[in-house]
Amino acid sequence: MTEQAAPHISRPRVLVLGVCPGKPGEPPFRIMEIDGQVVGEARTVTDVLEAAASYGITIHDLDDPDVVRFVGGDKYTWTVH
Repeated sequence: MTEQAAPHISRPRVLVLGVCPGKPGEPPFRIMEIDGQVVGEARTVTDVLEAAASYGITIHDLDDPDVVRFVGGDKYTWTVH
């Protein structure tokens, strides 16, 4: 019997969750986690970069899932569909 190793799934330091509609009159947002802790809301990709930088994380590539992972959309998803 041949055993196959389970694929490695990395846990990124920065996790950006799906878009939340926000309160009436306010723009939608996405909850951000850094190192497994909720750190706040992001309304733009710039918010993601700034929050990460405030925790000493420099994001060179927003498409690198080992560093940042977007759930429920990608780096361009900032509105509720």
